[in-house]
Amino acid sequence: VQLQASGGGLVQAGGSLKLSCTASGFTFGSLDVSWNRQAPGKGPEWVSGITTDGGRTDYVDSVKGRFAISRDNAKNTLYLQMNDLKPEDTAVYYCTTGYGGAIHWGKGTQVTVSS
Repeated sequence: VQLQASGGGLVQAGGSLKLSCTASGFTFGSLDVSWNRQAPGKGPEWVSGITTDGGRTDYVDSVKGRFAISRDNAKNTLYLQMNDLKPEDTAVYYCTTGYGGAIHWGKGTQVTVSS
């Protein structure tokens, strides 16, 4: 299982970024997937999840109305559209999935929001 996030960067508060996560090594469309993040000096935090067909999405309260998760199973890719970014969104963002009895974390992408 390989997951590679990309699309992070430095943005001013109020700005937008769209993260992508490409998956390989498993049948992407058969698994729910999620975005998690870890801010400096803090533990990991679940941000958003999406079911196999994209029919259901969930978000942590702090990002509701600002972030949108989506997926393209034909491209084995997960997305996270982030709008109205806040300094507290600064973190490394990871995509994750459960497979083979374990939770798999991919390589993350850094998002930094300046005030």
